[in-house]
Amino acid sequence: MPPKADINKAGWEQSEFPILCETCLGDNPFVRMSKQEFGRECGTCARPFTVFRWNPGAGMRFKTTVVCQTCAKTRNVCQTCLLDLEYHLPTQVRDTALATVNREYYAQNQEAKFAGGENKLNEGRASSAGREMLKQLARTEPYYKRECNRGNDCPYRHEMPTGFFGRNDPVAHKILTGHAENQGLKPPEDESVMSLFLSSLPASATEQTIRTRVIKSLPAIDPSSLRSIVHVTKSRCAFVNFNDRTSAERAAEAWANGLDMDGERLGVRWGRSKNSSVPTPAVTATTVT
Repeated sequence: MPPKADINKAGWEQSEFPILCETCLGDNPFVRMSKQEFGRECGTCARPFTVFRWNPGAGMRFKTTVVCQTCAKTRNVCQTCLLDLEYHLPTQVRDTALATVNREYYAQNQEAKFAGGENKLNEGRASSAGREMLKQLARTEPYYKRECNRGNDCPYRHEMPTGFFGRNDPVAHKILTGHAENQGLKPPEDESVMSLFLSSLPASATEQTIRTRVIKSLPAIDPSSLRSIVHVTKSRCAFVNFNDRTSAERAAEAWANGLDMDGERLGVRWGRSKNSSVPTPAVTATTVT
């Protein structure tokens, strides 16, 4: 009985060739692959899928696919290293810049959406600040060091953990933190500072429109983490106050290249400590409650 006709295999994935980045595929034009239909469960959706295994080059370790093609298409990532295919960045970095949420989809319901090469991640709606951030961070080489010359004597694991798909990624966190610091948004040493200062607001901005834009630009942060918005209309600036320092730091990372609002690029800086003697232009940037 053909696999598609078997009710127990309905929705399982079969494919002829994997979706890979150039680094995982290797530079050998005559690479040979083994193919095993329904060889393992997808690391994201748990559906059985066709597993490919190959050696990208002499002296390198064998590689294998760890997620199904539907999940790879949904997230626009390599089936092996799980890095974004366009920017070669961890998905958490890309999602932070584009203000998208990493959700696990029911894969069997997504296949029809890819007809004609439709990309689930529509970057056209992303802010210019987010696209600028990705272009600055884009690399031709993945960030994960995946080759080792110590062979079997190496005490470390050499496979990406399955399901490592854009949440709590230490590599992504390091990239985002470093980029924010390079843009002048290094977190202040005083950890009681949990506010960010927005300047150059549009003349039409209100407390409610600012709140809406802030929440929309930070989909990975729970809206309840936002304590208050203090809008200084005359100075066209605002303080965004969070309930915890972690949320404030994640916001600073997401807004490292500024925050777009109604066609305007807002300036972003950390608020000042109440004991700080350094004022912010036009208004003293203290942590506002």
